Amino acid sequence: MNLLSPPRARITVEIVFDLVCPWCFLGTRRLLRALRSRPDVLAELQWRPFLLNPDIAPDGIARQDYLVRKFGGEDRARRLHAAIADVGRQEGIDFRFDRIRRIPSSVDAHRLVRFAAQHGLAEAMVDRLYEAYFLEGADIGATETLAALGAAIGLEFRATRQFLYGHAETEAVHADNLRAHRLGINGVPCFVIGGRHAIAGAQEPEVLERLLEVALVEGI
Repeated sequence: MNLLSPPRARITVEIVFDLVCPWCFLGTRRLLRALRSRPDVLAELQWRPFLLNPDIAPDGIARQDYLVRKFGGEDRARRLHAAIADVGRQEGIDFRFDRIRRIPSSVDAHRLVRFAAQHGLAEAMVDRLYEAYFLEGADIGATETLAALGAAIGLEFRATRQFLYGHAETEAVHADNLRAHRLGINGVPCFVIGGRHAIAGAQEPEVLERLLEVALVEGI
């Protein structure tokens, strides 16, 4: 530790997100970029699950069926995905929606993030899950796939697999989802900075930096 350096300001940042939400992937990347621009700030990230598809079956749903149900068909979905992909390229994200064959329930993926958090690896786990789903088309609702992804970022494979085949943290995921709705959060991503300031959407880093500054000033 450099004793001559001023102490870093501490602040909590709650990230309300779903792992099957492309805007959450974008928004999280932008938030982390904003935080990296402030080395004087020590942010404690708290990952809060939000379920965009709370009624989806545990084994997911075929992509084609989902697109019909959600967007009325593939044509409208393709236009929306093209627009998201354009924004993604600006953030270095090469979305490959065409590789996704199944829309998963994200409950177990959120459970995995909570398990990774116990080992100080939540951020790495979130990023790996986003990349696996949106870039590689992996089924992040499948237990064996999730266990392998956990091992890829440093979690012990057998312990991770055992955790996923159990039910630990399931109630906590649903409780956080309910809490978000009770707080009036109906869309994600949503970032709650300093416990007081909330902003929704995949905001530009400059917008997040300004809100971070307001929260820091008010916390002094």
